[in-house]
Amino acid sequence: MKIWFDLSNSPHINMFHDLIKELEGEGHEIIITSRPLGNTIQLLDQKGLKHTVVGDHYGKNIYKKLFGYPIRVFQLRKFLKKKRPDLAVSQSSFHSPVVALLLGIPSIYTNDNEHAKGNIPSFLAATKILIPENLAIDKVAKHGVSAKKVIQYPGVKEGIFLWSKGEKIQQARNNNSEGVNIYFRPEMQTAQYYNARQNFLDDTIVALQHKYKIWVLPREPVQAAYYKQEKFNAVTVVDNPMGFESIASKCTIFIGAGGSMTREMAILGIPTISVYQDALLQVDEFLLQKGLVLHEPMLTAEKVDAFINSLQDKKPSLELMDKGKEAYQLFKREILKFKK
Repeated sequence: MKIWFDLSNSPHINMFHDLIKELEGEGHEIIITSRPLGNTIQLLDQKGLKHTVVGDHYGKNIYKKLFGYPIRVFQLRKFLKKKRPDLAVSQSSFHSPVVALLLGIPSIYTNDNEHAKGNIPSFLAATKILIPENLAIDKVAKHGVSAKKVIQYPGVKEGIFLWSKGEKIQQARNNNSEGVNIYFRPEMQTAQYYNARQNFLDDTIVALQHKYKIWVLPREPVQAAYYKQEKFNAVTVVDNPMGFESIASKCTIFIGAGGSMTREMAILGIPTISVYQDALLQVDEFLLQKGLVLHEPMLTAEKVDAFINSLQDKKPSLELMDKGKEAYQLFKREILKFKK
């Protein structure tokens, strides 16, 4: 079977990497398309995944996004028409299900962000929709979308690729003798769904940078340049994308302003603080209820100190790992159902 994956944002790469490799090992032909958004191209190259860049990213402006959407749909259709894929698979690629419909092929689409407006055409066009168990089906089955094509998978999407790595990462953490390392992932400033404050943790970072080792994981070059200002002189800005294994093995606490990486760290048992400023997703509410994440949108240096002191003798919770394995197997089964 010839399977097309549109990996149009950096979190999609971790999510599908192992599944792509396994499908390739079983003789299936994989086509990967990408676009220049954040660290996507760098990560694909780092992972050794052969891909073709199709289209561009049009920033946060809603009018530019609306203008750019049909352009990339047309570009993808033109590129894939001669490739003749049998199935399209994507995570929150608003283009993929629509292109698949235009090509006359089935598509599997998954998303855990109920606030993303791009889901409307994607849910309508997709053949099969996979969502996490904590996202209610009625949040998806609206605007004319049939509930019959929606499947809920166990756990959360990050568990799909983390389930096989948790034990190894915890062993590395136990052997780590470094001091306190705080990794900070800033907000996604170009995302359509994010409408809250920017650079809101500057004072907190400045207050902590000479007390602990602070690592900033920027999402794009402009953000990286911002954190290289003189006032952040003791902060380490990571210019090249770091794999979650490298981060998790050294990370004392992770502070994330939303996105997949915050959930990845929490699921791996890393003490995690979410500073997300906008309305929380149902998946984030689920992690809060499980006690895997602390939500502190007004985080101060004093609160960070208190959080670090509370970690003594606290064992990590890895309960979502088993569910991640089940979800991985479900995804693969659903893909292979389309094998001719």
